[in-house]
Amino acid sequence: MRGAGHRSEQAPSARRRTGDPARSAALAVLRAVDDGAYANLEMPKVLTRHDLSGRDAAFATELALGTIRRQGFYDRVIETGSGRAPSQIDPVVLAVLRLGVHQILSMRVPVHAATSETVALAREHAGSGAAGFVNAVLRRAGERDRETWIADLTRSVDDADEVRAVATSHPRWVVSALRQSLRGHRAAGGDGQASLDDALDALLEADNTPPRVSLVARPGLATVDELVASGAEASDLSPVGAVLPFGDPANIPAIRQTRAAVQDEGSQLLALALADADVPPRTASGDDAREDWLDLCAGPGGKAALLGAVAHLRGDVLYCNEASEHRTDLVRRTLRALLDDGAEIYIGTGDGRDLGREEPGTYDRVLLDAPCTGLGALRRRPESRWRRQPSDVAELSALQVELLDSAIDATRAGGVIGYATCSPHPAETLAVVAEVLGRRDDVVQEDAWPLFRDAFDEPIERVGDLPSVQLWPHLHGTDAMFFALLRKK
Repeated sequence: MRGAGHRSEQAPSARRRTGDPARSAALAVLRAVDDGAYANLEMPKVLTRHDLSGRDAAFATELALGTIRRQGFYDRVIETGSGRAPSQIDPVVLAVLRLGVHQILSMRVPVHAATSETVALAREHAGSGAAGFVNAVLRRAGERDRETWIADLTRSVDDADEVRAVATSHPRWVVSALRQSLRGHRAAGGDGQASLDDALDALLEADNTPPRVSLVARPGLATVDELVASGAEASDLSPVGAVLPFGDPANIPAIRQTRAAVQDEGSQLLALALADADVPPRTASGDDAREDWLDLCAGPGGKAALLGAVAHLRGDVLYCNEASEHRTDLVRRTLRALLDDGAEIYIGTGDGRDLGREEPGTYDRVLLDAPCTGLGALRRRPESRWRRQPSDVAELSALQVELLDSAIDATRAGGVIGYATCSPHPAETLAVVAEVLGRRDDVVQEDAWPLFRDAFDEPIERVGDLPSVQLWPHLHGTDAMFFALLRKK
């Protein structure tokens, strides 16, 4: 427990009157997220606007993203320390308080420094009255360490998963969903596996661990060696991947030129898996060797770019579809280097649910990276856990079924469909595939695991005994990507 000796006794009025640039940048990100922005997209813009780099940029990034990840827990601390529900606190003041509590309970910032700097931030953005309130709440927050706060806040809680929800700052329904996911994909509790409780604890902790900056070298446009020469390290997991241990990826020429990109290694692996699946030629003679590939929900374009690069090297054609013009434009920008290199790629806008009916039996390979809750990417999209609701699962799974039906309809006999989500929720993954397979006799599921091979061309260790692949942050170091391989009869 921290005592008074660790806190500043300096009166708020005697401290400096403005927040430092890194903390001001973090506050700007929190306010933008409150207004509906995505933290991972907003962060680079704010760092540029505040002219931050190096250690200051790293501090601002951890402060903003870490605060958002643990926001639910911090709100309980703030409510206890202030005697007010978060909804009764001015939004700017609440954001400032969250930043201060994160520094005190989860960062290596001395309590007196965190309090002083956060009070200055409050004074600059909300006035002297708010600064005094912030000072008082942060002093109370600093009287206990994080473990003591967790113990105190959960002392009367009997439900073990509710305790987990508080301790790891996840909504209770998300904890239940992830428990369901581990059980459904048989990723815990089996021979040689961790117990379900231990696996759940590891997964929740992984959600709160900042992900590595993973890069992809788009084949034919860039190489892993080029990324390594720019300061990255070769990935052990993806044959086209690298990891940037520090620095801004935008400083790498290949990334600025869209020959390479920031992309989770799990996303890389599933795109390569679809590209490597065996597809028989359209004719017995094999004369018509060129394949037509489709990315049915292509935005913002990361997987489409990797598929397009592989297709271009093979002389195949990629068609990209998106439901909105805005996301279609994102795909065009992402694929700029490929298009400049002469790749045969066609990008259009339309409802993916209609494409199968409009273009039946057309494509050799179809990727359906379906809209989903994103429960597998909570470490990367920290605000998602607070925005999603349990009702979203049912709404999205209904859409996913319609899109998968359309993807199958658009695939020719002998062709393959890769169904992917960045959610492990059984209702969005296993149940969607089971529903479609249960009422269609023109498609079968195949074992996708042999297609997942690491940077040394070794098979990735299988988790569970299902034919679908489910990757995990705590086991593979990737987002929790799901992939099922289907073949049209």
